[in-house]
Amino acid sequence: MEINAVEPAIDGQEPAIDAALVGAMRQGESSALGKLYDRYSSLVYRLALRILASPPEAEDLTQEIFLNLWHNQTYDPRRGSLSSYLTTLTRSRAIDKLRSRTTQGKFLQRWSQALTTAPSPPSPFDLASLEQRSTEIHQALSLLADKHRQVLELAYYEGLSQSEIAARLKTPLGTVKSWSRQGLLQLRKNLKDVIS
Repeated sequence: MEINAVEPAIDGQEPAIDAALVGAMRQGESSALGKLYDRYSSLVYRLALRILASPPEAEDLTQEIFLNLWHNQTYDPRRGSLSSYLTTLTRSRAIDKLRSRTTQGKFLQRWSQALTTAPSPPSPFDLASLEQRSTEIHQALSLLADKHRQVLELAYYEGLSQSEIAARLKTPLGTVKSWSRQGLLQLRKNLKDVIS
C-alpha cells in the first residue's frame, strides 16, 4: 500500500489516510510509522512542551508516544481520530512526568538533607553487602545485548547524556533512547531477585 501524504491531518479531514497508515504500520511497515510521525509529531511535541515546559523532556515524550503507537497498537480508528488519541495519550503521559518530577524533587530534597548529617562509617556487613550487590549488577549487565550494555555503561559510568551517547556511537538519538529503555527493562528482569 503506497501512501504518500504527509500533511498534518486535522480532526475529521483525513481519517481514511490515518486508518490506512495505522493498518500498514500494524502489518510491520515501519515507513507507515514514519509517515504518521511526520503528520503528528509537531502536534505531540507542542502539547508536551506546553505541559512540561522543557524542550528535552518534550522531545523524549514525543519519541515515547510514537514508540508506544508502534509497539502497543492500542489505537482503534473506530473510536475517534488519531490526533485525538495522540493528544489524550500525550497529555496523560506528560502529567505523569510532572508527577514523577514532583516525587523526584521531594526525594532529592530528603536525600540532600540526609547528606548534611554526618554519615556513620559502614560496617563490615554493609561493605560485604555492597560488594555483593556490585557483583550482581555487573553480572546482570554482562547478560545484556552489547548495544544495550554499552548505552547503559556510557550513561551511568561515564555520565553521558543520551545526545552525547548518540554522537559517540554515531547512532540516531531515537535508537539510543530505545536501546536504553530496552536495556533498563532487561536489566530489571535480570535483577528481579536482587531488587525484591
